[in-house]
Amino acid sequence: MSYKQTKYWSVDNFSGSEENLQVMKEAALWITKGEIVAFPTETVYGLGANALDEQAVKKIFEAKGRPSDNPLIVHIADIEQLDELVLEIPDVAHQLMNQFWPGPLTLIFKKKQVVAPSVTAGLETVAVRMPDHDVARALLRAAGVPVAAPSANVSGKPSPTTAAHVYHDLKGKIKGIVDGGRTGVGLESTVLDCSTPVPMLYRPGGVTKEELEAVIGKVDVDPTLLSLSAEQTPLSPGMKYTHYSPSGTVYLVRDRQKMVELIWRAKQEGKRVGVLTTVENEGAYEADVVVACGSREDLATVASALYDSLRTFDEREAEVIFSEVFPYEGLGIAIMNRLEKAAGGQTPL
Repeated sequence: MSYKQTKYWSVDNFSGSEENLQVMKEAALWITKGEIVAFPTETVYGLGANALDEQAVKKIFEAKGRPSDNPLIVHIADIEQLDELVLEIPDVAHQLMNQFWPGPLTLIFKKKQVVAPSVTAGLETVAVRMPDHDVARALLRAAGVPVAAPSANVSGKPSPTTAAHVYHDLKGKIKGIVDGGRTGVGLESTVLDCSTPVPMLYRPGGVTKEELEAVIGKVDVDPTLLSLSAEQTPLSPGMKYTHYSPSGTVYLVRDRQKMVELIWRAKQEGKRVGVLTTVENEGAYEADVVVACGSREDLATVASALYDSLRTFDEREAEVIFSEVFPYEGLGIAIMNRLEKAAGGQTPL
């Protein structure tokens, strides 16, 4: 599947003007016609197709090169759309939706058969969220259908946080891109299974485990969260395969002195070396490419800039990338989940 030209709509600084809404109508029309269109959310850019149209959903997998056993998240504009998709809404889900929707939280429910089979990868559950982004919500309302949308990038590469990232990865492979500016959260949504007796966390994201438990009490964590083997079936988006990876090999390093030694050794081997650090340690390393990814004192800044930072290493042709690690608590869990996957599940050095 290829297109001579990928349509590009710009609605940065979305105001809900008539001009903006006309763009939404045009982009939404292509979705209702079975095409795929990229659009911004508060987390990352998504690649959307009508979640009730099996042939349209298959175009997502083709464009991304995404494995067919990796399920997708369905995006809705209003809670009323949920009844069309799911068999039941547990009390804990109502509590979480009241607290966190719209927002970066995906909930897993038992599905109705109306959902396209490829969306759920053969599972009896479906993942749904309501994005907290004016452009996304306007597009979803204009389309009038639930929209399945994984991140709008080539599968396995860092997720896109700007329309330029999407264009770089998918130009000629998709019908269009709605440019709504840079995303905010920068990491994909938290994924929580509400179909189990005790809610199960499958992917950490913009809503932390601590925040979830403050609302509904105990939340279990899937033991394969950071290292799902190739033989296991992914129960949620983002659980399987190496993800978020630049072209260079990524290593996670616990200690600053160890980092200095590894940089020196790699440079002796003639490698072009990259370092992912924070503003606090930016001057501590002598490498070919040093990227300060936010502040260690404010992990939200690290999350927001993480994927853009990983893409920088490709732009500057780093062959080996050494990354600092972050605390396994709060938002740090989501950051480390993405870095672990970028490093192919290797244990930090």
